[in-house]
Amino acid sequence: MRGGLRYIIALLIAGFSLVTYWCKREENTVTGEMQHIDMTVDQEIALGLQAAPQMAAQYGGLHPDKEAAAGVKEIGQRIVQQTDAGKTPYQFDFHLLADEQTVNAFALPGGQVFITAGLLSKLKTEGQVAGVLGHEIGHVVARHSAQQLAKAKLTQGLAGAAGVATYDPDNPRSVAGPIAAAAIAKLMTLKYGRDDELQSDNLAVRFTTSAGYDPRSMIEVMNILASSRGGASSTPEFFQTHPNPENRIVKIEQAITQEFPNGLPSGLTP
Repeated sequence: MRGGLRYIIALLIAGFSLVTYWCKREENTVTGEMQHIDMTVDQEIALGLQAAPQMAAQYGGLHPDKEAAAGVKEIGQRIVQQTDAGKTPYQFDFHLLADEQTVNAFALPGGQVFITAGLLSKLKTEGQVAGVLGHEIGHVVARHSAQQLAKAKLTQGLAGAAGVATYDPDNPRSVAGPIAAAAIAKLMTLKYGRDDELQSDNLAVRFTTSAGYDPRSMIEVMNILASSRGGASSTPEFFQTHPNPENRIVKIEQAITQEFPNGLPSGLTP
């Protein structure tokens, strides 16, 4: 009887998670995809603005070099103004972080984009900076954060349902079921992250070229990231949120060929 009740509760949890996820769908105006989104654009913007100061503080705050910071803003805004990103309601702003040791760039929901001084110092051309910022802009307009939130709620709900169904308080060994369900949910979330990175690379190819930058500069950025990693990683890619830089190079080359089958426009800034 107790086992039957557990199964009923598990089905209710799973059903509620699935219905909530599938009912919240809308088309992305930039990518053309139907997405499962769990927040509005205004909520994304508010969340990003609220989190920006705390995120900056984790990297030593904003860099005092106003000229370098202005250069980052100029490249970022050029991409926004000359691409579909500028047609969205997102409030893009670009920040140079003071951390000179960490090689990183990231975007918050709503358009707050950050790059560390550690990464910027390794980039040699405007095109490389544009490639990094274009990638982060891609995350924003593709609404990856909002999409991740919806997916995380779904996987957590299904994992919780599996845990309720498989756990028997009279059988200590049954605890392995909820643990396995939680592990599977985590791996699914990691997969979503890798897919997002590749989609942002594809968007960056389109955005950088539209803004007059050579998208092939992104390939050198990947080489820089690979070198910063030390050339090798003992962690399999399947357990990473980002695809290996070497694999991203292949995808970027494919995206360039697909986007420009007749060759890239001339006069692009490297």
